[in-house]
Amino acid sequence: MTVADTPLGLKLARQAGWNQIETDWRRFLALQPDGCFVGELDGASVATTAAFTFGPVAWLAMVLVDIDSRRRGVATALLKHALDFLDRQGVRTVRLDATAAGQPVYEKLGFVPEYPLTRYMGTATPWRGRPALASRGHPGLALPNLDVSTPLERQGQDVRATEEPASRPSALTLPPSTHSQWDAVVAFDERVTATPRGKMLARLFEESPELTQVLCRDGQVTGYVTGRRGAHATLIGPCIADDDAGPDLLQYALARCAGQPVFLDIPQDNAPATALAQASGLTAQRHFMRMCRGEQIHDHVESIWASSGAEKG
Repeated sequence: MTVADTPLGLKLARQAGWNQIETDWRRFLALQPDGCFVGELDGASVATTAAFTFGPVAWLAMVLVDIDSRRRGVATALLKHALDFLDRQGVRTVRLDATAAGQPVYEKLGFVPEYPLTRYMGTATPWRGRPALASRGHPGLALPNLDVSTPLERQGQDVRATEEPASRPSALTLPPSTHSQWDAVVAFDERVTATPRGKMLARLFEESPELTQVLCRDGQVTGYVTGRRGAHATLIGPCIADDDAGPDLLQYALARCAGQPVFLDIPQDNAPATALAQASGLTAQRHFMRMCRGEQIHDHVESIWASSGAEKG
């Protein structure tokens, strides 16, 4: 797949009712240009999939087939091609989020269930069950723009502290040692997800600075949230945080999207996140099953307040 195939990807996403916009497809191609594939049938381009590597862990996403070409083995052939690609990369684990319809297909390819997630949707309103971040004493870090086309360690800037509007948590821009602070964010995320996702997070933080917030306590990162705009709603996530920071970060993200439609993908085992979504007026739209092939990943679902929304197969 190349940028020239973006119209195909958008067409298939619209057919399926998915949330992707052109920015998403360009991000996929930038993250793994050799892992995005188009499936052809009788000489016509009718399907897509994307395979991303994060060190020893890979994700499969964007498994889409044109409505007139389904049930002809296209998805299975394309998935086998993507899995062959990942095997050649030497990854130990391949993960995906499956719909109920897709789960049997993935099971035949060696995937096993890990845990379920629920997508919550609705119109965002500020969550008023807890005090604002500033009054709770959380020092926030507003990350500066990250030029993901260059090495992160070359991006430290001498930026001054900035005053934030009253509607936002108190925050300071990062000091000149930006790269070390960024490394702390990535390391925190990896401790929770067991996956080195720095390249993905850098892209999301760069694309959606207005949705991004990092919290620290005693000099240690305690959580972050970001998100992305979509065709139907803003998807809030990933939000990775400890027990105390998680509710505050989701409150922040919902406040930034107030009056707008939002999606939240939450592991069903994270009861506090589920309760907060429901108390905020969001309702369950659909369910997914996180699945893996190969070595199982032991991530900490209690610290996953909103998933990254790895696209559903």
